[in-house]
Amino acid sequence: MADTANAPVETREQAVPLDLVRLSLDERVYVKMRGDREIRGRLHAFDQHMNMVLGDAEEIITVVDVNEEAYEEVVRTVKRNHEMLFVRGDGVILLSPPTRA
Repeated sequence: MADTANAPVETREQAVPLDLVRLSLDERVYVKMRGDREIRGRLHAFDQHMNMVLGDAEEIITVVDVNEEAYEEVVRTVKRNHEMLFVRGDGVILLSPPTRA
């Protein structure tokens, strides 16, 4: 039988990845999404699936078109502003918290 009386007690709190996101609440964050989309906005709420609510969000969509005549790729960006935006977590690739000085 194992002796559990002398087992070390974990005194330090374990950090989990969502703790880093929790520190970014009410801060501006950068979110890279699937489908060549990027979003910058103020993080109001999130859950364990990385569903997020962003306020004052700017969405940047990169669109690549092919010029039929010259067969060249034409890259353009479309920017949209949203007062409040719900982001579904399964489309999130990267979430970058604000830089801390």
